[in-house]
Amino acid sequence: MNPQFSLKKIIDDEGNLLESSYKSEITDQLTKRFYYHMYRIRLFDRKSISLQRQGRIGTYPPFEGQEAAQVGSALALDENDWMLPTYRDHGATLTFGFDMTKTLLYWKGRVEGCVPPEGKRIFPPAVPIATQIPHAAGVAWAEKLKGTKNAVIVYFGDGATSEGDFHEGLNFASVLKAPVVFFNQNNGYAISVPISKQMNSQTIAQKAVAYGIPGIRIDGNDCFAVYFNVKNALYSARAGNGPTLIEAVTWRKGAHTTADDPTRYRSDEQGNSIVDPLIRLERFMKKYGFWEQDWFTEIDEKIKQEIESSVEAMESYPDPNVNDLFDHVFAVLPDQLMEQKKSVLEQLRRESYGTSNG
Repeated sequence: MNPQFSLKKIIDDEGNLLESSYKSEITDQLTKRFYYHMYRIRLFDRKSISLQRQGRIGTYPPFEGQEAAQVGSALALDENDWMLPTYRDHGATLTFGFDMTKTLLYWKGRVEGCVPPEGKRIFPPAVPIATQIPHAAGVAWAEKLKGTKNAVIVYFGDGATSEGDFHEGLNFASVLKAPVVFFNQNNGYAISVPISKQMNSQTIAQKAVAYGIPGIRIDGNDCFAVYFNVKNALYSARAGNGPTLIEAVTWRKGAHTTADDPTRYRSDEQGNSIVDPLIRLERFMKKYGFWEQDWFTEIDEKIKQEIESSVEAMESYPDPNVNDLFDHVFAVLPDQLMEQKKSVLEQLRRESYGTSNG
């Protein structure tokens, strides 16, 4: 492998600090901030899976195993930066300030789940693969035209690099030197397709060469490597140097979504050798004197209370309005969609009638 794209890491699997140059920057406060957010989104993710299994929210995409990539990158942003997530990046959006209740409402099917808090520049999750990448290039170009120092981060998986939108977005941003960080979470699979069947290139980072921009490959389970490399890329973007492509190598522990069965395409043992990012950080904290059991007990209780309060708030909303599926796409609904809408509404009417007379 080209050493230019070797895997960058700051701590190893056992929590040892590999890069002493970062020692002064890795403070007690920063380390605990990482752990708090990673643990928070881990508990949120597990609760969301449980809610889906109970029929209290719709289909849900788990992200367990990718907490370091999402938290490390989100905490590197400035307050006025833009975030363009995929459907699996609600860990990053929660870390960047998105409301937890609204996140649950999104997965319940309510439109409120797309609306960020006032002043937060967070796009709705992109469900079509890679469509958010040219959007990010456009947003970054707009910030450049306005003369701001605001930058953009856009998230996407390894499967997105097989889409035309990926190449168009990188080319557009490269030519215009747009201040955007293309943040790829390479979790090994595009649904059921392993990366070895998606591309012949050894890395995703090397795809940056074609567009004349920096390409960096990092250990996506090392929150420090993610944070500092993303921060450097954002600094470069603000300085007018254009975009950077970052490949964060990580692992999706569970299913692609709750509608997926990963045992059909990979063994239960696959991924067992990959150290959990939370375990790795905890080892580091204990080794270097940052871990405090009383502190952990306190945040554990605080986070669990926050999640339960958010679930309670989410369930106080009525069920989503099925008309929202149809009424906000076209000024005048095409005949085909009008027929679909009538069919859905009639089916719901019959089901409601059957329930009330059961």
